[in-house]
Amino acid sequence: MSSSSPFKLRVAICGGGISGLCLAVALSQCPNIQVQVYEATDRFKEIGAGVMIWARTWKILELLGLGSAFSKIAHSPPDGSIGTGFDFRRSDQPEEGSRFHLVQMPYGCIRFYRVDFLDAFVEALPPNVAHFGMRLVSYSQNASASEISLQFSNGTTATCDLLAGCDGIKSSIRAQLYRECSERSGDSTLLKFIDPVWTGTIAYRGLIPVEHLPPCHRSIADPMMHVVSYSISRGKVVNVVTFASDPKREGEPHNEDVWVANCLQQELLECYSNWEPEVEQLLNQIEKPTKWAIHHLRPLPFFVDRKIALLGDACHAMAPHEGAGAGQAIEDAFILASLLEQVSSLETLPLALDAYQRVRLPFANHVLKGSYDSGLMYEFNSQYGEDYEVLGPAIEKQWDWVEEPSPEEERLRALQYLKDAIS
Repeated sequence: MSSSSPFKLRVAICGGGISGLCLAVALSQCPNIQVQVYEATDRFKEIGAGVMIWARTWKILELLGLGSAFSKIAHSPPDGSIGTGFDFRRSDQPEEGSRFHLVQMPYGCIRFYRVDFLDAFVEALPPNVAHFGMRLVSYSQNASASEISLQFSNGTTATCDLLAGCDGIKSSIRAQLYRECSERSGDSTLLKFIDPVWTGTIAYRGLIPVEHLPPCHRSIADPMMHVVSYSISRGKVVNVVTFASDPKREGEPHNEDVWVANCLQQELLECYSNWEPEVEQLLNQIEKPTKWAIHHLRPLPFFVDRKIALLGDACHAMAPHEGAGAGQAIEDAFILASLLEQVSSLETLPLALDAYQRVRLPFANHVLKGSYDSGLMYEFNSQYGEDYEVLGPAIEKQWDWVEEPSPEEERLRALQYLKDAIS
């Protein structure tokens, strides 16, 4: 490259899930950035059925120019009107249950079929960016080298200026990053952040075509807790997720290597026997449930090391009790892309990554912890017990992060950190 050539930052994204694809789409809009996405499998794909986001994430999608595409695949086009976040109902008794708290907010809970959600990002990718069958084995960086070397399982290699670790809850990039930081610092306690932790919760999941339910079944119209149910695929399918928890076992090793498995319908029905009729009616329609061991990460002390940055589940995988995982991954991508757009040389890159970490680490870790705490509340295992008068408002307060500070305020704060550091 001649000295007169304009600077172009080379970003390698490992992992083609929500965080990786959103980052790739955002960076592809920046003329000073060359982005490549390396996906371990033979195509982009997601596990699970439903995705929910809140108003703050919707605003990010609009800022990225993706509002129209995502509006077409939502359960209904988001218009900003007040809607149901979640309807909390006491249902663990044979007689008809009752609501104990209703959370409403602008936009309500915006729901998607997960495949459609990922595909909307895929369709926004420019050509020749995605590379499949590229499972990262290791990376090499040192303080003196100007670039990072990537080694893949198929024997190929690549180089980049910045490696974005978007490879999920079992992230190999996080594992290497924390091992190397532990070795350099002599701090063996960093090793505890490598492996995910079982929350003590098992989730049963299933999909039900809407026509298999009575037209008046409450799960069709509004999201319910803590047998969670909400419509996806533009209202054609109801996604059901139920939870069975033993909080005392949080942090214990899960007794099976496989986190997701098929199970018999009878196991699901026995877990929720003697619940109110609407719940039993719902669960009886799930012929082939799956069983998930819910894991999360301990809140990480850092997301960045030199020219490696972690995003999404690789740095803050969380329990699903606030429907926040996808939104937080998108917010990582939004903030990081906004900062990288301002990078004019390799010398300013570490300053941008520091600004990313300063803004995103405390916020994401707050939501991670809050998601676990919300699960305790929903199952009456928190300090509030079954005192509905204090439990209901405490649950609603768990969603304060949805509205303040706004994503745009967070973006401006990150950019100010970068500006101050450069000057």
